[in-house]
Amino acid sequence: MKYSPIDNMLFIKNRMNFAEKMKPNSIAIFNSNDEMPRNGDQNFQFRQNSDMFYMSGMDQAKTILVLYPDCNREEMREIIFTDETSELAEIWYGHKYTKPEAQETSGVKNVNWLDKFDSVMADLMSNADNVYLNTNENIRFSSEVEYRDLRFIKQMKQNYPLHEYMRSAPIMRELRTIKSPVEVELMQEACDITNLAFRKVLRFIKPGVMEYEVEAEIIAEFIRNRANGHSYSPIIASGGSACVLHYVENNKECQDGDLVLFDFGAEYANYAGDMSRTIPANGKFSDRQKDCYNAVLRVMKSAIALLVPGTTIDEYHSEVCKMMEKEMIGLGLFTAEDVKNQDPDSPLFFKYYMHGTSHYMGADVHDVGTKQQKLEAGMVFSCEPGIYILDEGIGIRIENDILVTNDGPVDLMKDIPIEVDEIEALMSEGK
Repeated sequence: MKYSPIDNMLFIKNRMNFAEKMKPNSIAIFNSNDEMPRNGDQNFQFRQNSDMFYMSGMDQAKTILVLYPDCNREEMREIIFTDETSELAEIWYGHKYTKPEAQETSGVKNVNWLDKFDSVMADLMSNADNVYLNTNENIRFSSEVEYRDLRFIKQMKQNYPLHEYMRSAPIMRELRTIKSPVEVELMQEACDITNLAFRKVLRFIKPGVMEYEVEAEIIAEFIRNRANGHSYSPIIASGGSACVLHYVENNKECQDGDLVLFDFGAEYANYAGDMSRTIPANGKFSDRQKDCYNAVLRVMKSAIALLVPGTTIDEYHSEVCKMMEKEMIGLGLFTAEDVKNQDPDSPLFFKYYMHGTSHYMGADVHDVGTKQQKLEAGMVFSCEPGIYILDEGIGIRIENDILVTNDGPVDLMKDIPIEVDEIEALMSEGK
């Protein structure tokens, strides 16, 4: 792993918090992600299951964590099973955790090789009544591929059909939505690395530069600063492409007069940063571009102030849409009279602002959590209003990552340039 070691007390406390919410005499099992095949004999780059990482810090495939807090043998209350390493395996595939390294990383004292899993589980299951199993219940998740957790559920129910099975996801959602101080520090590091990359891009970009050249500058800065890489596929969208919300081709030329919308974030120690900015390719906003940009920025600043304990994402987004509607009237996209006569089921603002304002953030860029859940101190959200005027080739999104606290919102990206004057001044330094 590129990132610096993490104090294993984070993972020890996470397991303690989970164990407190388990039913008596229960086992909980967490699996690492699959190594996903690419082509030929190649796999895609491995990314650990976020729940597994949250509970153990183990950043390696073929790893299983077992919790049995009520086991009468103390040494069996926490167990890690991982793939056995050897000198020969290290020559071919690189370094894997040794048992002492797994113990130090996770804080779990009992580490076994994976081939011991079935025999140990047979012993533990003969005494346990209930089993918590993990699944991906992120509301945005959809896949035709049967992932490891689903295969494991089938295997467990086939081998132990009479146990009571329960979902670990509701507990994980409750725990993961509230970030500990250590998690906030990791997310702040991801945001700080994102800041470095954006400042580099401001001095690099000019008319004639290709979007993929900009992407190359970003990933170079990420890796230079120990990030895992991107926390999601980066968007470098110039001109009309900025009106495509999930544009990821990044293959066009940035032309004189274009706005360029950036949506990217570093992932550090498996925690995400998520930033959006929109800048002029030639270093100078036109009057119309500036008016549109400042309209979005005003909405963003007002929206951040609403990210406080007690509200919900649905309630908050509804207020943001009212702000955006007022700004769109000011930009001449429609009139107040048009709004009075609009179809309430198809509001006019939706043509120019069609996505949500915020999503949960953490170990996933779109982290676990529901839109109806009351906001609490310790939650982290994106704040990303935008305006997309396809007829004018203008797409603007501005996004920072916000920590909810009892003393008001804390902007984890407050040091990233955001004002028109800041952006133009930094861009002029690269010319």
